[in-house]
Amino acid sequence: MARLLNTTIQRTNCINLKFSKMKKLLGIALVITLFVGCKEEKKPLKIGYSDWPGWVAWDIAITKGWFKEEGVNVEFSWFEYVASMDAFAAGQLDAVTMTNGDALVTGATGAANVMILVSDYSNGNDMIVAAPGIDSIANLKGKKIGIEIGFVEHLLLIEGLKSVGLTEADVELVNVATHQTAQTLASGEVSAIAAWQPNSGEAIKAVPGSKAIYTSANVPGLIYDALAVSPTSLSSRREDWAKVVKVWYRIVDYINDPANEKEVLEIMSSRAGVTPAEYAVFMTGVKILSLEESKEVLKKGDTFKSVYGSTSIVDQFNIANKIYKAPQKVEDYIDPSLVLEMEK
Repeated sequence: MARLLNTTIQRTNCINLKFSKMKKLLGIALVITLFVGCKEEKKPLKIGYSDWPGWVAWDIAITKGWFKEEGVNVEFSWFEYVASMDAFAAGQLDAVTMTNGDALVTGATGAANVMILVSDYSNGNDMIVAAPGIDSIANLKGKKIGIEIGFVEHLLLIEGLKSVGLTEADVELVNVATHQTAQTLASGEVSAIAAWQPNSGEAIKAVPGSKAIYTSANVPGLIYDALAVSPTSLSSRREDWAKVVKVWYRIVDYINDPANEKEVLEIMSSRAGVTPAEYAVFMTGVKILSLEESKEVLKKGDTFKSVYGSTSIVDQFNIANKIYKAPQKVEDYIDPSLVLEMEK
């Protein structure tokens, strides 16, 4: 009788379990065991991502079903970049892809986050593009530059000016949304713009004779890109986030295998809405970090070679430009443990 009842209960939907009868027939201990066995599947980890090669790469795992293979339930949502951060700040996402500098801005304005992996750094995709006749950063003295003030391109410009002994006081900044920089350069209103791909490439196409006179390749590590997670989600779902990190390095290994280049470009270009040939150009301007390289940049340091050093420099920039008032504690924004625990 008990055996038959036990079999029937095991096959019955959890909603139909009658706890009072079960207590009499099977005992409290068995009730608890059955209840635990009827737990619902974990809710998906909600991740927002946007159009940058180091983030579009997640589509490889999505397309190939690697998250399911790893046993982690995820839900990726595609956004415009700023909108993705807004959604995270509104509590609609568990994590979002953003630069290390924007992680600080997001946190300082109320949305706590911690970077659990650094996917890449910009290695040429962020550019200062100048109109024809302007051949160097030094030639920008006294000129108007279209730039989204306070964003990472602003910091890139400062580094470029500094490299030739100039400061912001030597140029005139015109506040322009990044997605409007190409048309602004084409209008002739400014002598140069600062933008990231694909906007920087569009500016070069829009103005014959224009060219990049300074890029993030001149300052590797100035702009790191990361997956930033809500501390609450990280604390409650750490094992699942460890699986997400594991999948990421499977993606990296797949990208780094020349035999997969055609498929990689097809998947990523499809998401971005361009041709594989066009996307191949974007890939040359980003340094996607291997596991070993990631572990190196996650070591503490005070230069751009370390995400700690880079983020501290960005923090100083944000304070100087009154993006937020109080300096941020950089260490609170970086948790390298999941990456450091990874083994090849």
